[in-house]
Amino acid sequence: MRALQLVAEKEVSITEIPAPPPPGEGEVQLKIKVVALNHIDVWGWRGMAFAKRNLPMTVGAEASAEIVSVGPGVTDLKTGDLVAIYGAPTCGVCRPCREGRDNHCEHPKGVHGFHLDGYAQELSNMPARNVVKAPEGLSDIAVAVAPVTFGTCEHMLFDNAKLRSGETILIHAGGSGIGSAAIQLAKGVGCKVITTVGSDDKIEKCKELGADHVINYVTEHWIGKVRKITKKKGVDVVFEHVGKDTFQGSMMVLRRGGRLVTCGSTSGVSSEINLMMLFQQQLRLIGSFGCNMRNLTDAMEKMAHGIVKPVIDTELEFGDLEPALERMEARKVFGKIIMRIND
Repeated sequence: MRALQLVAEKEVSITEIPAPPPPGEGEVQLKIKVVALNHIDVWGWRGMAFAKRNLPMTVGAEASAEIVSVGPGVTDLKTGDLVAIYGAPTCGVCRPCREGRDNHCEHPKGVHGFHLDGYAQELSNMPARNVVKAPEGLSDIAVAVAPVTFGTCEHMLFDNAKLRSGETILIHAGGSGIGSAAIQLAKGVGCKVITTVGSDDKIEKCKELGADHVINYVTEHWIGKVRKITKKKGVDVVFEHVGKDTFQGSMMVLRRGGRLVTCGSTSGVSSEINLMMLFQQQLRLIGSFGCNMRNLTDAMEKMAHGIVKPVIDTELEFGDLEPALERMEARKVFGKIIMRIND
């Protein structure tokens, strides 16, 4: 079968690999439908895996799939089901996993498409516990962006930041995949949404998604603009995933008792913080990683009910990956880039 594999740093190739055997006990065999690209794919392509990995390695950390066969012991899934695939092979036996908090697994094995073979291949065997059936009528594109894009935002906004109706939130990089998802999710619960973008062509697109105020951080002083919009009170929540370039400013625009939730560091992994500001303003800085199974289910339900929708920048042909990763690295996208693996 065909697979799209990272064969060396910044070198991706279509290769032929053996098809998987029939699914084993507790497994399902999947026909991969759509892979959605994320910044973790850019990091993996650049060689920033932060852990041992073996090349060649199949890429792709987020995907939808159709079940083509089920192994012994699988009773709640059947052939033909459209499913979202959880991004990491968690152990399933530790307390967090038993409680449905797989992103807190005590024995994680890595992330598919980053440390381990990913989903950009025609067939794959997965533990049944790591796939979630999609609601009826949801497209394979929508399902593909549930595990990382919308699931991550669900976990950040509602589990960690405890975002509530009527609050004001600053969402950085509103044109990114998770930025465009976060705008819709925050607006969906009745929040005032401020977002930043890197070019004027993204302003109206963010407003169409529900953003109340859009700031071009290249041409405007975004910290001063946020303070002006909030009448110097600051925002209740900052949705942070840019890292070093914005972290200190994000703290400065929080109101007293505000919450900063972060899931990324695309501009750099280290930043100084003002400790006096942290304790005097009683701020809360919250790290967030991935999502749990409930977040994945909730995200798909919201898409099925039209509360949020996938925002697609480009659909790629199988194998046409490297130019897309370069565009993502340069932040020249709005929403998600996806790749169809099977019809």
